[in-house]
Amino acid sequence: MKQIKSYQHKKILVLGLAKSGVSAASLLHKLGAFVTVNDMRPLSENPEAQGLLEQGIKVVCGSHPVELLDDGFELIVKNPGIPYHNPMIVKALENDIPIITEVELAYQISEAPFIGITGTNGKTTTTTLVFEMLDEGNKKPLIAGNIGTVASGVAQEADDSNTIVIELSSFQLMGISSFKPKIAIITNLYDAHLDYHGTKDEYIMAKANIAKNQDGEDYLIVNADQEEVMAIARSSRARIIPFSTKKVLESGACLKDGWVCFNGQQIVRTSEIAQNIHLENVLSAIAASILSGVDTAAIVSVLKTFTGVKHRLQYVAEIKGRKFFNDSKATNILAAQNSLAAFNSPVILLAGGLDRGNGFDELIPSLKGVKVLITFGETADKIGQAGKQAGINTILRVDNVEKAVPEAYKHSEPGDVILLSPACASWDQYKTFEVRGDMFIEAVHKLK
Repeated sequence: MKQIKSYQHKKILVLGLAKSGVSAASLLHKLGAFVTVNDMRPLSENPEAQGLLEQGIKVVCGSHPVELLDDGFELIVKNPGIPYHNPMIVKALENDIPIITEVELAYQISEAPFIGITGTNGKTTTTTLVFEMLDEGNKKPLIAGNIGTVASGVAQEADDSNTIVIELSSFQLMGISSFKPKIAIITNLYDAHLDYHGTKDEYIMAKANIAKNQDGEDYLIVNADQEEVMAIARSSRARIIPFSTKKVLESGACLKDGWVCFNGQQIVRTSEIAQNIHLENVLSAIAASILSGVDTAAIVSVLKTFTGVKHRLQYVAEIKGRKFFNDSKATNILAAQNSLAAFNSPVILLAGGLDRGNGFDELIPSLKGVKVLITFGETADKIGQAGKQAGINTILRVDNVEKAVPEAYKHSEPGDVILLSPACASWDQYKTFEVRGDMFIEAVHKLK
């Protein structure tokens, strides 16, 4: 960890706790700052704030009082989830108080270079793939951000022999000033988090921040199949490495004659890749790993054995020739479309959940390879109707995920994929998508 002096004796407000706020407050305290923490939860119900109080850090809990800004803070470290229309943030901006997120702080103290991954879909899988490839290649990676450990905690332990592989949200990237990854990946860009950003353009601008400080010594790996992503690439000073699942590229990562290729070199046959990985994620991860010096054998080993991230196209088990995959994180139509696109085998799809008032016509083209559709939850009938329009002959409605699993098995044959990819949020029946996924996993293991 770099022992930087820039925060010594500075008055800094850490706004919002959770893991990132706790880590940032403790780190700034170590670096000699005069830290105040402000969190919405009352102190009596806030063990994190109590722990910081014991370290000698000033704590204000129970609300976000705007008048707190009259204390003369020189910097705010904001929890990424707090929107910029929060009254505290609005006043801070009016008073020209700089606002950063904890990722910026991590970068400033880190002795290790960063590989940063952002985008709408595939961030977590790509981050995990890059980490595992670097690990298999003995590159001593550390994983951080939205997946793994808080970035400023990881950065304190890293040295220049490590590489920090970090998943980054648009919320985090809005709060950077000098953050400069050696390698950056933008997986794709679709409409998301518009309640936070207001418009898609604002969302894309936030994502583009991952590359804003890069220069000719850095790499920006971009999805050549998306104009929004390529527009960011065109304004970047980094070395651009494109990837495409749709066209053959002379340089970068692409598909050709049944192979994944990088700069024209064959890396792995697509038929050898674990069936649960979307090829966009494969291409961008291979590019980042090769640029990091990982050899082909290590990359291929990971791609053949990758079981997925829990609840994100996670391979669960094989029972008498049927493979079960848990994609409970697919809480919208686009995510379900991407999941279905990952499989060539016949699919028995388990789908349904919270009814947000939308239809499922967009899902119909992706249902063409589904042999049996099993629905549940508030949207069961709507998804069933989409299945009929897609020409699926066997459509069944059940009460919940737990009952869907044995029903799917009953209608399956060896070689089938049984896939939970709900295309809906879980809140009509389950507290979180993780709980829904765990119920699926438990039901699969009961079949054994």
